[in-house]
Amino acid sequence: MLTDRELRALADTAFAASAADQTEVVVREVDAALTRFANNSIHQNVAERNVEFTVRAVVGRRLGVATGNDLSPGGIRRVVERASILAQHSPELPDFQSLPRPQPLPSNDGWSETTAASSPEARARFALPVCRRAAEAGFVASGYVEIRAEQITVANSLGLFASTRRTSAGAMAVVQGDGGSGYADRFARDAAQIDPMELAEEALGRARRSRNPIEVAPGEYDVVLEPYAVADILSALSFLGFGARSVQDQTSFLSGRFGERVMGENISIWDDPRGEEVIPEPFDPEGVPSRRVDLIVKGVAAGVVYDTLTASRAGKESTGHALPPGSTFGPLARHLYLAPGTDDDLVRAVDRGLLVTRFWYTRPVHPLTVTMTGMTRDGVFLIERGEVVAAVKNLRFTHSYLAALNAVTGISRRTKLEIDEINTVVPRLRVAGWRFTSATAH
Repeated sequence: MLTDRELRALADTAFAASAADQTEVVVREVDAALTRFANNSIHQNVAERNVEFTVRAVVGRRLGVATGNDLSPGGIRRVVERASILAQHSPELPDFQSLPRPQPLPSNDGWSETTAASSPEARARFALPVCRRAAEAGFVASGYVEIRAEQITVANSLGLFASTRRTSAGAMAVVQGDGGSGYADRFARDAAQIDPMELAEEALGRARRSRNPIEVAPGEYDVVLEPYAVADILSALSFLGFGARSVQDQTSFLSGRFGERVMGENISIWDDPRGEEVIPEPFDPEGVPSRRVDLIVKGVAAGVVYDTLTASRAGKESTGHALPPGSTFGPLARHLYLAPGTDDDLVRAVDRGLLVTRFWYTRPVHPLTVTMTGMTRDGVFLIERGEVVAAVKNLRFTHSYLAALNAVTGISRRTKLEIDEINTVVPRLRVAGWRFTSATAH
């Protein structure tokens, strides 16, 4: 990774080359390594190191963004020139006031030296238990092990300079056999926190229980959702409604409803980019310290996240939730927590229902009701009189996630970190009346 001195020198080169009113530099360094396995064997090892240098130029109220990875003085000057030209030809943003000014930054402990130095052999030691256990049991395993080490630096011509390093490790396994499949994944800042045997046993155990699935008729069922499925619910809520841009555009389910109860009283959701469980983000790509934001408090709509532009539009301060320069999506809550409950045996109280491992290929139908359509995958099970009695073929659903969070009858004490496009820390949920619209052949 580049040193602070080298990063400051790169930024100074950009500032000296810029004739814009204000100039921002974002340097993103990534060391990423991926090991894939399929048919119970490792078949691919890839690694990439890249440094992106992004410049945002401000001319009046016009903004231009350009990116490159040539860190020579000439390369930096060319990126600055492109950003300035784009700014001159961009439409004005009436609500834009200024790039952020320097603020005190929180400390960051998101770096693991051992994880950053992880070798292909170390990644293989995560994959092999899954492959061996699946082969011994007559199943077929596939999946991946990924290690990332990143350094993100933001500097601007108003004197702001922020830099942070973080590591992350992820492992995923799908085990298949006899018409069924099982899924498991794990994520952590430090690879040492992931137990590959635990991952293997969870995926294999679910695959064993998924054999010889039966058909059940579409309709409404009480469901117990594993954290993999609950993470999909929070992700949809984030993209469709927890950002200030969607509220200001009147496309959010929270628009005009702050202070009202929009979910069950047992539901509280917040975003905390500096939480202990997530891959930390002490500041956003504008260099603004990331704050915890309470979004839903005991079912009541309480807040949304802001970047500098949407905050200026609303007369508020940025909460440090900007996306990288060039994004037009607006701010995004990327480190979501759903408050845990007290009951880890959610199946026991279900008279007849379904245990769902995860959702797949979910797409929005209506953003204001957060109605989604999608499929179940990698393990659906029939519950009768508080016991799992059979595997079930996958089902398609069209259901409002907002309605689901108004019908939660049980929340587990234990939570799990899930990472897809965003971080979520979620419990299991028991939900009444989930509507499945059709069955499938598998």
